[in-house]
This record gives sequence, structure tokens and C-alpha cells, in this order.
Amino acid sequence: MYFLGIDLGSSSVKLSVFDAEKGITVCAVTAPEFEMDIIAPVFGWAEQDPNSWWQYVKNGIQALNNKHHIDLKKIVGIGIAYQMHGLVLIDENLNPVRSSIIWCDSRAAAIGNETYDRMGHEYCQQQILGSPGNFTASKLKWVQTNQPEIFEKAAYMMLPGDFIAAKLSGLAQISTSGLSEAALWNFAKGALATEILQEMGLSEKMIPEIVPNFGHQATIHPDVAVELGLNTNVKITYRGGDQPNNALSLNVLKPGEIATTAGTSAVIYAVTDTDIYDKENRINTFLHVNNTETQKNNGVMLCINGSGILYQWLRKIMSVDRTNLIAYDALNDEAAKVEAGSKGLRFYPFGNGVERIFNNKKADSGIQNLNFNIHQSGHLIRSACEGIVFAMNYGFDVMKSVGASGDVVRAGNANLFLSPVFREIFTNTTQTTLELYNTSGAEGAARGAAFGYGYYGSLEEAFQGLKCIKRIEPDPALTSQYQDIYQEWKNHINIEI
Repeated sequence: MYFLGIDLGSSSVKLSVFDAEKGITVCAVTAPEFEMDIIAPVFGWAEQDPNSWWQYVKNGIQALNNKHHIDLKKIVGIGIAYQMHGLVLIDENLNPVRSSIIWCDSRAAAIGNETYDRMGHEYCQQQILGSPGNFTASKLKWVQTNQPEIFEKAAYMMLPGDFIAAKLSGLAQISTSGLSEAALWNFAKGALATEILQEMGLSEKMIPEIVPNFGHQATIHPDVAVELGLNTNVKITYRGGDQPNNALSLNVLKPGEIATTAGTSAVIYAVTDTDIYDKENRINTFLHVNNTETQKNNGVMLCINGSGILYQWLRKIMSVDRTNLIAYDALNDEAAKVEAGSKGLRFYPFGNGVERIFNNKKADSGIQNLNFNIHQSGHLIRSACEGIVFAMNYGFDVMKSVGASGDVVRAGNANLFLSPVFREIFTNTTQTTLELYNTSGAEGAARGAAFGYGYYGSLEEAFQGLKCIKRIEPDPALTSQYQDIYQEWKNHINIEI
């Protein structure tokens, strides 16, 4: 019995087929071959075409069959993970009325801040655990205000993963966890935050059917099943934002457990059983995927926009052209030749939209202390890795201040955590033990689908086969060294007043 996991990122769509009987992934594919484009018509904006996401999902499913000879008829359930906070507006026929305003788009930050001020900071903190900020609700209001003719065409708002589910099933739905990442969940009441909608002048009718994160949410549409070569009784049984799903894929389900990832953005995500928040909104709290009415589980998340996208940028500018890109392993090898601190070179990775850790204010990106006689490519690469980790640690310090912390952090053996240099910088800067697991967001979504389908009786059973493949402990000497380097880096952050 197979389960399909779909992980819709901003760089690519990853798909994994999980054999629940054997407890292993039998195939994984990625589409497209190169990173998906992010459209930025104005500085601080970021958009993608939802129809292109759907096409890549279809291409990936076709590749499973045509290139890897997976028997698609064995798939009984689908789980969907997706890039968080993005806005997709669809008409009654489930077609997008405009491009998706994705997670790193900062145009709506002012709207969220104004709503926060009008409703009262304390009220928002107690009800939605923070500010509407630059989340999906604020993006929806931006479209209503600035593109009324487009807004009028929209029947529903949803998140990126909900759009993929809608194209598969023909039904418009959204999950409880999804509403929380849209700043549309009232934690105090355990219900849709109608107060936010009312304050923004948005109709509740735009919210599609609300479904739990796990369970039989919908059945694939017969026409879509035929087109994709799937059975007509395939169920969508799980959906979750990419960071809660990443935590799920690492079996981070209990209070005190922590997950991290460094894909396009970098995230540290801690599970807690309390409704905690940062009064300055530098980190955010969402419903974790395994939250229930009887067992509170929230995810406290810090996000750094400029992570893997910075590494991709370095790769491109250090390559001859897009058809002859230098291998990531080569970048890592160059970084490994350089000592901690990169000979004084400092990188500030804040070039992918405003950062939450700075209250959605613009921070200067770029490099400091560059010396043409000293610094080579290896120094640039290592300093970029150090800058990403330092930014993550800045947010981790905030998490610790509100009571969300731990000594062990779990990560998938993927993206930047494939780099021994990056892992070394991370463990010694954060002063934590890093556990690496051979899993992925797509595999986690597939395991989640298996649980939601009812194949497993518990999430613990669904992840009992997950094994730690590497454990990296901090080095006392490097820890001391990196504390000094980090403090120096921190002292030179330049934030727009």
C-alpha cells in the first residue's frame, strides 16, 4: 500500500512514494530540473504562478510512472506539504485570479501592523498570539485595497497546499493549522479568527471549508485520477505547512522537541504545549499539525528568509552560466579550506524581503570587511554560511527568551545541512547537539498521509522506523570562538529605523 507525499516549495516540488507495509520510501522525484522562478516586479514583492505548481505536480507524478516505473494504482492516500503564508485567490471554478503572493513578499506588512495597532497589541497577542503582520490575511487585504477588480473575481482564499488539494479533488478547503499560519486562528477560542476578518473588512465567505490536518479530507476527482493514472478512490488525508511538516517528518511532535531546516529559508521550530508569544513579534506561534482539542501542541517558529536562496545565488554568480552550474559539493569543499571567522569577512543574509526577527523592518544585506588581497571564494562561501547561522541564532535567542528551547535539534540530511561546514557552524554557534535523519518533507507528508488514512494507529507508529544517521556535538573550543564571532557580527547589524 503506497502513500504519495507532495512537498510544494518555492524552489521546486518534491514527491515521495512511501511503502507503508515496508516502512520505506520507494521513489522520490523533483520538478522542475532548475529552481522555480520567483517574480519580483517591485522590490520586496515575490509572486509565483499557482498553475505552474500544479503542472510540476503533474510532471512529477508522470515521472514516477514513466521514468521510475512506480505502479501508481498502489497509491491510496496523498499528503501535501507546502510553502507557508502564501495567498492563492481562486474563482468558483478553482482557477487562480492572480499570481500567488508568496511567503517572502513583504508588501502587506504595513497593513498587518496597522491592524495590530487598531485592534490593540495585547488583544492580538492573547487571541492570535501576535500580529497579523505580513501573513496571508494581510496579503488578502492588500489585494482588496489595491486590486479591487481582481478581488471581485475571487470566490475563495487559500494557501498554496490547499490549491494543490483543490486541483486534485475539485474542492476548496483549508486546514486549522493553515488558518493559524494565515493569522486567522483564534487560539483563545479554538476557532476561526472572525475578529481579524471583520477588522480588515473581509468576508467570512472567502474562507473555504475548514478540515482537520489529518483524516479523510477529500477524494480525488475522477477526471484528475484518469489524467494522472491514479485510482478514483485515492484520498487526500493530510496537509500541513512546510515547517510544521518538516517537524513532523523528523518526529518532532512533543513539547521540548526542536526541528530545523535550511532550504530556501532557514527555520528553527520548537513544539510547546502553551500559547506563548513574543511581544515584539520576532517569532511566531502556529498550531502544530498534531494539535487536537484535547492535546494542545503549538509550533514556535523563527524564520530567516535569506538561507538556501543565498547559497543558490552564490552558486549562480560563481558559475559560468545557468547551464554549467558549479556543484554544491564544490562550494562546500572551498568553504572547508577556510578557518572559522572567514578571516574577518562578515555576511549579512537579509536580501530576500523583510525579516520577522527585525519586526518586518528592512535590514542591510551584503558583506563587510572585504579585503581584495586576503579574501578568496572560500572565505565568501564560509562567511555566507556563518551569516545564515548567525541570523538563525539571533532568532533562537528570542525563542529561548519566551521559553521555547532545547539542547538537541533535529534536521533532515538535506539542503545546507548536507554541508559539514554548515553543520559545524550551526552546532557551535547555537550550542546544541544536531541529529541528522535521512528523511524529507515529501516523505514526512507521505507518512502523515498514511496516519491520516488510518493505516497507522498513531503518529508514533508511523515514524517508528525513522533512524538518526549522524549526531554532531559542539566542540568546546569552536563554541567559544563562535560566540565571539557571533557577537561581533550581531553588533554590526544595520536595521532601518
